[in-house]
Amino acid sequence: MNLDHKRPTLLVVDDTETNIDILVEGLESAYDLAVATDGRTALASARENPPDLILLDIMMPEMDGYEVCRRLKKDPNLREIPVIFITAMSQEENEAEGLAVGAVDYITKPISIPIVQARVATHLELFNSRRALKNQNELLEQRVRERTRELRESRLTTITCLGRAAERKDPETGLHIQRMAHYSRILGTGMELDPRVTELLLHAAPMHDIGKVGVPDRILLKPGPLNDEEWVIMRTHPDIGAEILSNQPSELLRIARDIALTHHEKWDGSGYPQGLKGDAIPLSGQIAALADVFDALTSARPYKLAWEVDRAVATIVAAKGIHFQDKIVESFVDVLPEMLTIMEQFREKPHK
Repeated sequence: MNLDHKRPTLLVVDDTETNIDILVEGLESAYDLAVATDGRTALASARENPPDLILLDIMMPEMDGYEVCRRLKKDPNLREIPVIFITAMSQEENEAEGLAVGAVDYITKPISIPIVQARVATHLELFNSRRALKNQNELLEQRVRERTRELRESRLTTITCLGRAAERKDPETGLHIQRMAHYSRILGTGMELDPRVTELLLHAAPMHDIGKVGVPDRILLKPGPLNDEEWVIMRTHPDIGAEILSNQPSELLRIARDIALTHHEKWDGSGYPQGLKGDAIPLSGQIAALADVFDALTSARPYKLAWEVDRAVATIVAAKGIHFQDKIVESFVDVLPEMLTIMEQFREKPHK
């Protein structure tokens, strides 16, 4: 409060002017002072110009000091201001109530100015120390957030570079990777997965074919159908991708590894490379599989034309419980309009 002032500001609240005069005379040499003679005026003054500390009487008309303190402590902008009760109410239960409503100290009348000066100085020092610590913690938290953001951006940059490395060996364009990544996020959202998980899917899915860097160009770039021997080699790319992404502490890269390894597995166990079945397939791999298939069906390739969306949707729905888990297909049908928006946004531009 009042960080621009060289001297701390105190708000003195008492309905007796004589008491105010005594406090002002004893404190004005060291502090800037504001005064109020009733609770409502005190609250208004504190809200307009928050002081560094409040000296508060208890016995006042309309609103007593206890209630003033309660209202101060309920206000997020004022609750940190230390309050010292200065009152003629000297019973132990009075002091207990004053501390219970949030005061930091309790001084009974008749007052001793040296004691008031000492108590005020002590609590201001404590208050300033807490405020400095809070500011330091906020600065540290900001630095941690900035560092976390930098690390996240660095990690995503690395992943993007890995994805581009795979693209260099793959006839499919980078737009396929972008569409497939967004499809995966949308499918996860449709399944009501945690937003943090869907964000991980968005950034992990581009790694699904990273293993193709280990497939010979003569196979990867072959314009026509692959023979049986070539298919055996092509089907090694999930294992290669998993090996590239394995043994990483990052949750993102662990999910990317699962996707790379299992995006060609099928719900009925007829997929590859491990022939996993049902829930043995990581959910991330299941989601990426449907996203990959949908994009493959609706995209033109050197060996095929793009399918119409209706035909692709019908094929995926027909594969419910066979290639894909029922819930993922149901999510796919629900979120199809959003996926079509992504398809349009990342559409392949015709070559001139």
